[in-house]
Amino acid sequence: MSPTEPPLTNPPSAITTHPLVRVVAVLALLFIFLVGVNGLGDGFKLLGRNALESFFAATENPFMALIVGILATTLVQSSSVTTSLIVGLVAAPENPLPIANAVPMVMGANIGTTVTNTLVSLAYMGRKEEFHRAFSVATCHDFFNYMAVVLLLPLEMLTGYLQKAATAAASLLTGFGGVDYDSPIKGALKAAWKPIKSVVQSITDAERIQAVIMIVISAVLIYIALMMLVRVMRRVMHSRVEAIVTRGLHKAAPFAMLVGILVTVMVQSSSITTSLLVPLAGAGLITLAQAFPITIGANIGTTVTALLAALAVTGPNAQAGIIIALVHLGFNMSATLLIYPFPKIRNIPLRAATKLADVAVVSRRWAFTYVLMLFYGLPALLIVLDELF
Repeated sequence: MSPTEPPLTNPPSAITTHPLVRVVAVLALLFIFLVGVNGLGDGFKLLGRNALESFFAATENPFMALIVGILATTLVQSSSVTTSLIVGLVAAPENPLPIANAVPMVMGANIGTTVTNTLVSLAYMGRKEEFHRAFSVATCHDFFNYMAVVLLLPLEMLTGYLQKAATAAASLLTGFGGVDYDSPIKGALKAAWKPIKSVVQSITDAERIQAVIMIVISAVLIYIALMMLVRVMRRVMHSRVEAIVTRGLHKAAPFAMLVGILVTVMVQSSSITTSLLVPLAGAGLITLAQAFPITIGANIGTTVTALLAALAVTGPNAQAGIIIALVHLGFNMSATLLIYPFPKIRNIPLRAATKLADVAVVSRRWAFTYVLMLFYGLPALLIVLDELF
């Protein structure tokens, strides 16, 4: 998910004009993103065990970990940033976040990422029919992701199937016979991070302060690189993406899902994919049933960013970064297979979105109440209940 983008009516820039510049820009931004992920390890290594114990203890409660994922994503407006940070936490060379704690966090990121297209749909509130169509298409993403968590989080708590499957897959991906994963660009990432680390160390001798500065710098690098990457990719692929989405509207559901996956990978933002559907729905060019599989495909496509982040991590816990990235992929694949093939189950988020749109059209304040309660009120309530009980 990304912040609201400016309209693409400005004169073409160098980035949109010259293919070589576009390629260099994308590669440079990807490298900066990976440097940020790699830098998190140094920051958490210096931070020390005691400083992380309270956070890790809190996220041992899966519902609290879920809330962390939701709130973090709604605050930074990007599930890609959240999941990349989680990869860095899990793969930290020392005092890593336990994978079991991280699993609900990536599920929460899936919920938090839906807020952007829901907010986009509120722009249609002045026109009732358009608002009804736009709001229902936007909120079906919310209901699907909440439904996925309600079904799969208890199952994961009971069986640990996502973590087990991801661990097995990671062992196949990272080598055989005890060979550990080592990032293919390890040297370049460490060389790029070294000057930043030296500057931080020159500022203060206190390791705790150094750690905080490194973590903040890493998070900023990740955020800026991803947002700029989304911006560049959107400018480059704008007309092509719209054409692909439009073609996918009237295709069979599996093809529409592939369109959602492809577009999201191309622009590195699920919110751009889902937000493209909102104006199409408002104009009556797409139905809720047609938008739904593209939305589900966007969920799957957005997991690529965490997999990219896993390429940057190094050290003894590098494989854990791959595992949590694969957990994110497995969660979205499981939700798709569990919900979409069965009409009665598939229709639950569609009906819920339609009924909510019916209410929101009658009284607009319910639309705002829904956004506030679903993304902020419910997490706050769960935090209060956790403190009380």
